[in-house]
Amino acid sequence: MQQILSAQAGEGMVLAKDVMISEDRVLCGKGTVLTTALIDRLAKMDIMHITVEGHPVEISGEKSLKEELRDIESRFSQVTQVPPLMFIKKILRQKMMSSRGK
Repeated sequence: MQQILSAQAGEGMVLAKDVMISEDRVLCGKGTVLTTALIDRLAKMDIMHITVEGHPVEISGEKSLKEELRDIESRFSQVTQVPPLMFIKKILRQKMMSSRGK
């Protein structure tokens, strides 16, 4: 999943999280497919950010999944015999991959 500016939204993208208009009111639910009309409505309501499924928007300077996973390996390279840290490494890798739709 990826958090993007509403202005970056495109028709056919799918919401990965509810769009809330107050603490207890849902404007659009998770799983909603974005349409041009809905994107226009979000803009009119000043909804600045939404979270969509996958990783549909390339952001300049953002690392690729491969680069992120390589960084995790590098950061944990000195602690291969420490089980709690290896568990954290595993969870980080899983979270990174699932956030990118892999």
